[in-house]
Amino acid sequence: MTGRHAAPSAPEAPPPPPEKEPTMTTTGPTLTALEERARARPAPVGEGALVACEQLVRIYQSEGVEVQALQGLDLAVATGELVAVVGASGSGKSTLLAILSGLDVPTAGRVRVGPWDLMTMTPRERVAYRRSMVGFVWQQTARNLVPYLSAQENVALPMALAGVPRRERRTRTAELLDVLGVGYCAGRRPHETSGGEQQRVAIAVALANRPRLLLADEPTGELDTATSADVLGAVRAVNAELGTTVVVVTHDSAVSEHVSRTVAIRDGRTSTEVLRRTTTHDDGSEHVVAEEYAVLDRAGRVQLPREYRDTLDLVGRVRLTLEDSHVAVRRGTTEGHR
Repeated sequence: MTGRHAAPSAPEAPPPPPEKEPTMTTTGPTLTALEERARARPAPVGEGALVACEQLVRIYQSEGVEVQALQGLDLAVATGELVAVVGASGSGKSTLLAILSGLDVPTAGRVRVGPWDLMTMTPRERVAYRRSMVGFVWQQTARNLVPYLSAQENVALPMALAGVPRRERRTRTAELLDVLGVGYCAGRRPHETSGGEQQRVAIAVALANRPRLLLADEPTGELDTATSADVLGAVRAVNAELGTTVVVVTHDSAVSEHVSRTVAIRDGRTSTEVLRRTTTHDDGSEHVVAEEYAVLDRAGRVQLPREYRDTLDLVGRVRLTLEDSHVAVRRGTTEGHR
């Protein structure tokens, strides 16, 4: 008896692959791209410079009204430069000087002078900074000098407070008064000297403790034209002979003729810079060439001169066109949004 064999069963089908989780796709940059972009960011403004201000903001509150004195200002001053900062009243130039001198603190941004971070200094550090790093000259001659001290005593006073030995004080005082052309005023008190002589002595006082940066707030504001030229000549001598970096703040456009670089501030931002250089002609004569530049800040903002805007009637929206070697600015449409 033969048995019946059962037909072999068909092999089982393999289980279906698990469903994939839906993937999220975006049009934005990947994390890797963002990291590469961060590494490729340009260096901070003023890297390597003595003075570096980046996106500097200073806001004041006055009787419930907010006043923006600085609105994202960028500025770099190299070691050994002589720079004039010019601007109309209320442009923010005096606020900038107050911050650089350590007398005021910005609301936001970044500001450094040498190794000092002016945003994070403690009160004790701020005093040390003002005593050692910067010298300051006020516009009002009466604020710069002690009235009952002679010129040499005024210059020696900051050094005495800093503990400088007497012999070194005498040598340094005589040197500074001679460099500034007022050595003959050494024994005179302020009321026995002219306004120009007082300002030159005041510069000597500001330089007594060998600061790396000299700040002058309208140093010729109370002087006539001839005396102003003498004071500015003294400032140039300090810059050339002592190597001190100098920033002069003024509203007097004539001051800019005595420096190689002029920075103009408008509405709390740097707007233009004028660079001056001396060229020699074939006949040996020298000629000063001044070139004006607009300042493009890190946010891509540039301030067009008023005469350009008025001439071309550039108001409100404008059209920007990228050309081969420049960017063209044209009047925009006056129609509403579509």
